[in-house]
Formats: sequence, C-alpha cells, structure tokens
Amino acid sequence: MGATLGEFFGVTIVLFGGAAFLMGQAIAQTWRPLWQIVPYSFLMAVANRILSYALFQGDLTAPGIFLLDWAAIAALAALGFRLTLARAMTRQYPWLYEPDGVFGWRERASAADLAHGSPSRRKTH
Repeated sequence: MGATLGEFFGVTIVLFGGAAFLMGQAIAQTWRPLWQIVPYSFLMAVANRILSYALFQGDLTAPGIFLLDWAAIAALAALGFRLTLARAMTRQYPWLYEPDGVFGWRERASAADLAHGSPSRRKTH
C-alpha cells in the first residue's frame, strides 16, 4: 500500500518535519557542521517509516518512499540550520556581520575596511 498525500503531509512534513527543523536549529546553536544533519535525518526517516507502517499500514521497505521522506526531513533540518546560523552570526558578531537576506550574512563594510587596512583607518606619520 502506498503512502497517501495526507499521510505524507501529516506525518512526514508536520510531525517529523517540525522535529527536523528543531534538530537543525539545535545543530546550528551548538556550532556543529551541516553534515551532521545527514545521519540524524536518516534516523528520523527510519522512525517516520516505522510510524507510518504502524499507524497506516504503510510499506515499511519501499525505498522510493523512504528516500522521499528522508529528503523532506533533511531539507527541513537544513532550513532550520541555515536560518539559525545566519541569525546567530549577525547577533553574536554584530560589529563584523550584517544580515544578507533571510539565509545569509555578509561582512560589514567597516569590518572589511579594518581587515584590508583602508586609508581612512591607517595612521600616517
């Protein structure tokens, strides 16, 4: 029996996707690398398949459905990771970085001038 759209949305996106988003935030808040999302999201995808099997008689061994679940969970975890990391960089180092959209940050112009020794900042004798 294949997964229905409602089952995918309810279990994978809402339940496990919400947990994956929080997982991505936790990984970013502890300054761990992005690749750590891969094994954790794999374990969450396994748990997702087991829950779908137990509640909806879903196919436990379908590789296509498992890969789709894993991709959705990993994507939501990466979203939480990047949002949290961008916010942390701009809040923790406001003199160095400024927000550059929702997912990024850039070096402040004044920080770049200091790093490259701009003429306005150099002492002249």
